[in-house]
Amino acid sequence: MPNHDPGSVAAAGAARTAVAARAARALRRIEQLRAAALALEAQHVASLAATAPAMRRSARNLVHYLAVRAHDIRPLQSDLARLGLSSLGRMEAHALASLELVAGLLRLLVAGAADAGGPASKALMPVDLASGSASLARHATAMLGPAPTSHRTRIMVTMPTEAADDPALVGDLLEQGMHIMRINCAHDGRAAWERMLARLRHAEQRLGRSCKVCFDIAGPKLRTGPIAPAAGVVKWRPRRDAFGRVIAPAVVILTAKAPAPAPLPGQCALAGAAALIAAARIGDVVALIDARGKHRRLTVVEVTAGSCTCHADATAYVTAGTALRLCRGERALASMVVGALPPRAQSVLLKPGDRLDVTDGAMAGRPAQCDRGGRLLRPASIGCTLPEVFKRAQAGQRIYFDDGRIGGVIRHVGDGCMRVAIVSAIGGAAKLGSEKGINLPDTDLRLPALTAADRAELDFIVRHADMIGLSFVQRASDVADLLAELERRAALHIGIVLKIETRRGFSHLPSLLLAAMRHPRVAVMAARGDLGVEVGFERLSEVQEEILWLCEAAHVPVIWATQVLESLAREGLSSRAEVTDAAMAGRAECVMLNKGPYIREALVFLGGVLHRMQAHQRKKTPMFRRLRVSRMMP
Repeated sequence: MPNHDPGSVAAAGAARTAVAARAARALRRIEQLRAAALALEAQHVASLAATAPAMRRSARNLVHYLAVRAHDIRPLQSDLARLGLSSLGRMEAHALASLELVAGLLRLLVAGAADAGGPASKALMPVDLASGSASLARHATAMLGPAPTSHRTRIMVTMPTEAADDPALVGDLLEQGMHIMRINCAHDGRAAWERMLARLRHAEQRLGRSCKVCFDIAGPKLRTGPIAPAAGVVKWRPRRDAFGRVIAPAVVILTAKAPAPAPLPGQCALAGAAALIAAARIGDVVALIDARGKHRRLTVVEVTAGSCTCHADATAYVTAGTALRLCRGERALASMVVGALPPRAQSVLLKPGDRLDVTDGAMAGRPAQCDRGGRLLRPASIGCTLPEVFKRAQAGQRIYFDDGRIGGVIRHVGDGCMRVAIVSAIGGAAKLGSEKGINLPDTDLRLPALTAADRAELDFIVRHADMIGLSFVQRASDVADLLAELERRAALHIGIVLKIETRRGFSHLPSLLLAAMRHPRVAVMAARGDLGVEVGFERLSEVQEEILWLCEAAHVPVIWATQVLESLAREGLSSRAEVTDAAMAGRAECVMLNKGPYIREALVFLGGVLHRMQAHQRKKTPMFRRLRVSRMMP
């Protein structure tokens, strides 16, 4: 007989007792969560019965997951981890099955006998650990098309206007890995959309590939109205080095005909100079006094039948009425007066502490007006395209402009006007132009997601779309409206994409999902641009995580959208933060790229990132492939 240390035996017994106690405590908590899940399902029997048959098990799983997430289960997770069991961190796709599996293991620890609950409890589970993930994959394929072989995540690309007329662009995008073409109905029009589609169909036939088409309807987007144009001005400026020395003169073209033709980049033009052109020779000088009272000279370097090209070594601002004299030595040969110039688009410059009046869209905006001493005579103003704003907004609510570049607080709401105190601006002072977005995160505008303009476009859209993006969806009634419009047009085969881009849309996501799951093809777009402004950028990471979790619980695919590799698409160079963001995007079933001059390069880059990351991450689960670096150990 082996000798046992009495102290060791006692310690082992105490450890077993502690394990049993912890297991019993965890089991009680899991049984409570299981009861809560079934109770919530019972409360939503009617809503669940209304879902499409193909979505019903997924809808039940969503309700079970919501019931669990209504509780703080971190103490339970800690107990499970100390027992060496699953901490329920990957339960989204199979909530009740995860609870049942862990409960069975806990019963082993408590009683020494497995009791998984029997056939009756298993019948209550809509999905098991395998079928939950399979349901998500199946729904993603039905909605977004088959997953690519190189990586699991599809890529959606927003079409720029050039895609309608560039014969190579759409084909290049399809060849480089575009799986879904996105047409933004807020831009271009039916004629351009038709040409984009024609180029896509031609490219599909040539390459032997297929591509889904998503029409993103505009919805009730709040935007700034027009700003009154300023008097026309022509400015020229030479290029200088770091020491202020001129390294390239400004090029000014004087033309005989009005209006002046569009100059090349880096040039400017003035019309009505027939008399000067007729008398000019190379080497002559054109003298003027510009709008600031500065004496300026142009040197003639080329003369043709209809124009005269001049170089300038100093910056000048020229307005209507400016006199120009052609001189050769001390002798004046000809003169002209600058006629009317095209009006100049204006913006409103705003900084913290400024006042901005947001007015009815019929009124053109204007910059602030001050006297010579800098005293404010009239505050800046800008129009708003939706008059409903003035009925719903209240003093004390926040307002943001241009994707959050400028922020303010509403101080007063009157008839057709809101007085806003500016509290933040990118860089300390930022310009606000027309057609920029407005966000009111604290205001319930009660606007339907489908506008009259959207409904008018649906007749065209349903003939060409595989899916429709519902912008600014906030309530279950918005989803019902779109489904009714599709049914009216016998187009229920078309998938719907819930675009979550407002704080209310996010807070109502569970009910939006259940409403949408009456339809067999559903996806959710995390539209992180507007959403970040609405919920606050410090919360954006948390919110996009919750969207991923809830949609996985509903077995609904997610489209990760807005500002993915934006710097690369627009400027040809990505930031480190954008690369990290693109890597995280692989947790969604689809990633959306926005348009830009370097969209081809962004598409190739994103495909490479997704290919590499799929070996490391699947949803929330790290995937442990063999690490090459591990072989470097001695």
